[in-house]
Amino acid sequence: MKKQRVRKKPIAEINVVPYVDVMLVLLVIFMITTPLLTEGVSVSLPHAKAKTIQSPNQVPIVVSVNDKGEYFLNISSDPNHSLTAQALLTRVAAEMQLARQAQQTRQVLVKGDRHVEYDKVVSAMVLLQQAGVKNVGLVTQSVG
Repeated sequence: MKKQRVRKKPIAEINVVPYVDVMLVLLVIFMITTPLLTEGVSVSLPHAKAKTIQSPNQVPIVVSVNDKGEYFLNISSDPNHSLTAQALLTRVAAEMQLARQAQQTRQVLVKGDRHVEYDKVVSAMVLLQQAGVKNVGLVTQSVG
């Protein structure tokens, strides 16, 4: 009696192991290069081609930082008189509290002089955060 050979069909499946290896290598490459892409970018904050923000019915709160690093507030009793950091914090916190009680949102903007030190603008933003402001916009000069 002769044994009949059973012929095996060829496997018609795709071997995915090499594809997984390639994907892992690509993942590692992207993980290494992505942080490098965001460093060393030079920006010029005072000039920007940005859309104008539509202001609501209320006047936005605008904190200005002049070239000497002094703070000014457009809603203060004398907008042309500089404020201390504590006075700015107190006044903005009071305005934000009033807006919360009225269930309104107040738009808050920071307008920094192009010649002021960057840390002065950041300090103004930190003061606004301490006053309870969640979103802050930066005012730039329109180009074009």
